[in-house]
This record gives sequence, C-alpha cells and structure tokens, in this order.
Amino acid sequence: MKGTLHGKVALVTGGSRGLGATLAKALAAEGADVAISYASSAGKAEAVVGALRAQGVRAQAIRSDQADTRGAKPLIDQVIQHFGKLDILVNNAAIAVQGQTVDDPALDTARLDHQWQVNVLGAIATTRAAAPVLQDGGRILFIGSLLGSRVLFPGAADYAGTKAAIAGYAKGAARDLGRRDITVNVIQPGVMPTDMAQEVLGDDVPDALLDLHPIRRIARLEEVSAMAVFLAGPNGGYITGGVIDIAGGAGI
Repeated sequence: MKGTLHGKVALVTGGSRGLGATLAKALAAEGADVAISYASSAGKAEAVVGALRAQGVRAQAIRSDQADTRGAKPLIDQVIQHFGKLDILVNNAAIAVQGQTVDDPALDTARLDHQWQVNVLGAIATTRAAAPVLQDGGRILFIGSLLGSRVLFPGAADYAGTKAAIAGYAKGAARDLGRRDITVNVIQPGVMPTDMAQEVLGDDVPDALLDLHPIRRIARLEEVSAMAVFLAGPNGGYITGGVIDIAGGAGI
C-alpha cells in the first residue's frame, strides 16, 4: 500500500477500541504498519488487527497494561522485534475518572491515583522506553483533552490535571528530541463518541455542555485521527511542542 506513511511503523497504545482503533486504522490507511497495545480486550484488539491487515499493512496486538510502568520497555521491545523499527508513537491509552469534587467526603482516591498512574506515569514510561529507539525524524503524539487547558465543569480536577501534566511533559520532550528531528505534539479533543465519554456522561451529551461549543456538536473520531495522521506525516515535520485543540471552539 502506498501513502504518506508507507514504510513507517506506528504504535498506538490503547488501540483496541474507541479513538485508539480509529487512529490505528487511519495510520494504516496511509500505509503505516501498526502495532496496538491493549490491557484486557483481547477479542476487540484482534478484530482491529484483522481490519488493519485487510488494509494491506502489517499489524500486531500486544497486551500491555499501561498502569504497570514496568511493562513499557517490553512493549517497545516487542514492537522492534516484530517490525524491526519504530517511527511513530501515539500515546492514546487513558482512563477517565470524573464526577466527584475534591471536597467530596466519599472521594475515591484509589481510583484517582490509578488514573494518574495510567494517564501520566504510564504514558511517560512508554515515551521513555520508545525515545532511544525511535527513528530520527520520528513522531510522538499524545492524546490529551481540552480539559487539560480549560476545565468546563466540576468533578474533573484530577482528570484535567493528568492531561495538563502530559502537555507539559510533551513540551519538554519536544525540546529534548528536536536535535534528532523527532517531533512531539499533543492533540486535545473535546467530547467524543467513545465508551469513555459514555461512562462519564451517559447516553446523551447535556445541552449545557453543548452550549459551550460554538460548533454545537461533539467531535467525530475521524476528525481527531486526521490531525494525528497529518502530524505523523511528512508535512508535520516542523510542528513540535504543539498543543492542538479539536473541540469545536469550546472554552474560547
């Protein structure tokens, strides 16, 4: 398959469902060979791999729980062993724990601490493991959240904090890796039609939340993945340290 990413190898963490699966398919559509990681959804991961191979690229699913930072290096090692190299890392895997304000006497601090482990320490561990072996001229993308910059409703302090931390880390990594022409950027979507969003919001997006968006709808997964493909491709080589909102203008 020919495309802007032909000959490249990408890893999408948390690629078995939702935005991760869409990202993997979009990268494959441009010719990239794609590895995805997953924590527990083996059947869904293999279904995504089947869809990727049907696009004419090599694909592999690797079980790796991002909450366990010790698994980061083995994950990267398996990608290198299977594909021979790594060009693109998409740090997508994350969880969302929202709904309780910080003064709630019943605050579930264990779940919140786990969220920090997955969203921040896990993503950083993967980046640290990947950076030494990433090809010069490579790409690192973090999937953040609009809440990392603008907190639009209560009960999201810790989630917002994890995404703000990632944005800061990405800027530092961009500075460190620029000498190798490796770009590091953050994409910050707003509300998307994912299982994660449904767990937080239920079946319907509240009108009050939609009213905050000048473009009064939620994002399409394809819109977010299109930005990722652009940043991963040859025309994204002079964009680094960027934090790019795809949120319909929410919070402006």
